[in-house]
Amino acid sequence: MERERALEIVKEQLTEHRYQHTLGVMETAIDLSKRYHANVEKAETAAIFHDYAKFRPKDEMKQIIIDQHMPSDLLIHNTELWHAPVGAYLVKTEVGIEDEEILDAIRFHTSGREKMTLLEKVIFVADYIEPGRHFPGVEEGRELAKQDLDKALIYALRNTITFLAKKNQAIYPDTVRTYNYLLIEKKGESKGE
Repeated sequence: MERERALEIVKEQLTEHRYQHTLGVMETAIDLSKRYHANVEKAETAAIFHDYAKFRPKDEMKQIIIDQHMPSDLLIHNTELWHAPVGAYLVKTEVGIEDEEILDAIRFHTSGREKMTLLEKVIFVADYIEPGRHFPGVEEGRELAKQDLDKALIYALRNTITFLAKKNQAIYPDTVRTYNYLLIEKKGESKGE
């Protein structure tokens, strides 16, 4: 799908602020894809559509989670998680994108998962560090992303888990599993050096 057409479609679904965020994620995903040799076109598409369902009514998202037999534990965690898996479903059914790599990058951009693909990592990190983000530690995340994508991902996950814990919010199990998996994988790599 042409970039301009994709942006037209997604702009109708987002606020102006979120659309600007999406443009930042897109540019960051393209940069990270070039740096780490991911598929640039797929990264661009996944980045454009990553927040496609962000402003869908909660009742609609809840019903899609139930009807499509998505993990039921989504329903007991923060509703901020819902737009990623629901977005992947809607991008497939409403927009017609059927590339599972792109859909998975959308699906897991908030929670992560064990054994994330390169494309999934690119979208997750791009969403975290895009230029419009302003929060303590984002600059360190940006610097890490220039050196090691996995370290940037671990950093983003750790900060997210810490942020949620400080707010006494439940942490989605896949996020913890992703963090643990990456730490263990990185330690295994360093032992093998």
